[in-house]
Amino acid sequence: MSLLYIGQQFTIYSGYILLLAGFVGNSMNILIFSSVRIYRTIPSTFYILVGSIDNMFYIIINLSTRILSEGYGIDPTKSSTIWCKTRNYFIGVLSLISFSCSCLATIDQFFVTSQNAYLRRCSKLQFAHRIVFIMIIIWCLHGIPTILYFNISPITNICEPTNQIYRSYTVIYILGLLFAIPIIIMVVFGWMTYLNIRHTIGVASQRADRQLTRMILMQVILVVISIFPYGILIFYQTITINTVKDQNRQLEENLVLIFLSMISYLIYVVCLLLC
Repeated sequence: MSLLYIGQQFTIYSGYILLLAGFVGNSMNILIFSSVRIYRTIPSTFYILVGSIDNMFYIIINLSTRILSEGYGIDPTKSSTIWCKTRNYFIGVLSLISFSCSCLATIDQFFVTSQNAYLRRCSKLQFAHRIVFIMIIIWCLHGIPTILYFNISPITNICEPTNQIYRSYTVIYILGLLFAIPIIIMVVFGWMTYLNIRHTIGVASQRADRQLTRMILMQVILVVISIFPYGILIFYQTITINTVKDQNRQLEENLVLIFLSMISYLIYVVCLLLC
């Protein structure tokens, strides 16, 4: 059994499972947080609602096309310039919106549990609406270079950046905006939220304390498990890009890439259910 075949089968089966789980999980989030009146007044649940809607589009656009390309060898980005540019634009924008919503929800939890009255007042639904609106505009504008510089390479027949400067920036963008910064923000503010709860004896019951502790730990663990290994692999590939690799090593690294990339979808499938 070849490594290529193993990668294809893993993509197909795990992809369908994640696609179904993501659709059901995010649909439940959208239904609950948009229909229950009390949830519509809480900033952190508003961030979760926006993130769930965003995740729904992300897994439909990204995961479904990955199943086709990696699992069945059907890749329209190699034949359609429009789809090459459009797919990468939406993947970049939607992933940044998703991580931003997760970070904002974690920060809002820190504000709500703070003993500082000024920080607690920062948790307002009006602020959340404005922040999300500005955030979406910023990330949509940030993705414009993708439309300009992504194209089908005449040499490799792969959809990739054709501008060398932008190609270098994509490495910084992936390692920084999609991995390092979200992990740092969620871990730091999640830990500070936990400390706030521990020191606010009169506000939180012991049961609520345990629930919040469990939620924070599960969220942080899931983020680290789903994102950190993939980021390490991207960093490894970046520093070894000029290294000559034989075919067997390329197949092994490609299998690891497939495995870790599928695991990274967990953040879009279940992470927001823990918030």
